[in-house]
Amino acid sequence: MPILQNLLFLLLPSLLTLFFYFYVFRWKRSKPTPNLPPGRRGLPFFGETFAYLKPHPAITTGHFMQHHITRYGKIYRSNLFGDPTIVSADAGLNRFILQNEGRLFECSYPKSIGGILGKWSMLVLVGEMHQSMRMIALNFMSNARLRSILLPEIERHTLLAISSWKEDVSFSAQDEAKKFTFNLMAKNIMSMEPGEMETEKLRKEYITFMKGVVSAPLNLPGTPYSKALKSRSNILRVIEKKMEERSHQRNEEKEEEDDLLGWALKQSSLSKEQILDLLLSLLFAGHETSSMALALTIFFLEGCPKAVQQLREEHQIIARRKMERGETGLDWEDYKQMEFSQCVINETLRLGNVVRFVHRKAIQDVRYGGYDIPCGWKVLPVFDAVHLDSDLYNEPQLFNPWRWQRCSSGAALNNNFMPYGGGSRLCAGSELAKLEMAIFLHHLVIKFRWELTEPDRAYAFPFVEFPKGLPIKVHAIA
Repeated sequence: MPILQNLLFLLLPSLLTLFFYFYVFRWKRSKPTPNLPPGRRGLPFFGETFAYLKPHPAITTGHFMQHHITRYGKIYRSNLFGDPTIVSADAGLNRFILQNEGRLFECSYPKSIGGILGKWSMLVLVGEMHQSMRMIALNFMSNARLRSILLPEIERHTLLAISSWKEDVSFSAQDEAKKFTFNLMAKNIMSMEPGEMETEKLRKEYITFMKGVVSAPLNLPGTPYSKALKSRSNILRVIEKKMEERSHQRNEEKEEEDDLLGWALKQSSLSKEQILDLLLSLLFAGHETSSMALALTIFFLEGCPKAVQQLREEHQIIARRKMERGETGLDWEDYKQMEFSQCVINETLRLGNVVRFVHRKAIQDVRYGGYDIPCGWKVLPVFDAVHLDSDLYNEPQLFNPWRWQRCSSGAALNNNFMPYGGGSRLCAGSELAKLEMAIFLHHLVIKFRWELTEPDRAYAFPFVEFPKGLPIKVHAIA
């Protein structure tokens, strides 16, 4: 008996090794090695994130993307934001990812974004809750409201903004664009009037907040992220105060303001925390991207006198017709006549790329173009790489709004044009943003000529910004 026990004891390691060998061999046969796109992982944990986020001119894809596309192709693998990632500069794959939201892929932003925007922010929510939040935003920015309420408000805020401009005095066009869009959103979200002390205080808090959203998520004293978290608390206190005021109004049976806060309180079953995050995220989304798109339009037009002239002629015709009919204020029919303006807006969004990429994650194994995307891997559809692709756009780094004029080529361009994302997460405020830009351009080109007072250009940090603030001077048109 002892001999048998010793023999089993000696054979046990061999038996375990044999079992392990057959188990692994069987697992490998049942789970073949995925055919991943070419690429590399980079540094431990950080991967290639720092190189990917290195600032570069906004009308380029940057050295990192150029190098990787040249070396690996338009679909490659990397390690970004702490996760193994498939990066797509391919228009077809980008459309495939966006159109299969909730089926093959889902939104997956870094935790730091949710930490600062809130867990109920539309940017980070997935599934039914995202759909519910998005429906509230879509109802509030419906076509009917765009026509009857938002268009007149946009024009009022435009005239208010440009009335403060002084001829031959240099000012930051970027700051003016941000002030214009912030005041517009604050009015329509919480009925806060521009210029009031409470509105200006909130706007300054928001500047600090924005710097933290796009900073390294280091919650240490003095860091932009830490300051942003404090600003978030201050902003939420203002929104909460507005909510309490509305509750008192309802108790006293007073008429409520026709804004998003009032709509959410009356028409939704959202909790207090959910409403706070919804309003904060819409203030973020509706202000930052629209303001930079507007600043970029001013910049690109300044370098293209021919486009300014055609734009001015289009808007002078509209203004002349209004005067002949004895009408004041733009309406929806006027907006629909701004055809070349839409070409300018499209070209600005294509060339400037305010939203350069989005974060997604594969929720099941996916095969595309001969490559495997394993379940759980992050995917990064990069829009600027498609919008600046010379295979899709002739002279892609040239500002050429005429490329969008109605023709067969214009229709083909739209198929690869994704400035507002796509699929079920298409930006809810995309039509509002285009309306803002068109109305602002109307009054800008019929009232002013403008020029840069010192050289400046937009950089991607990865958020887009003019380092000098886009300093300009304006001259009134007689």
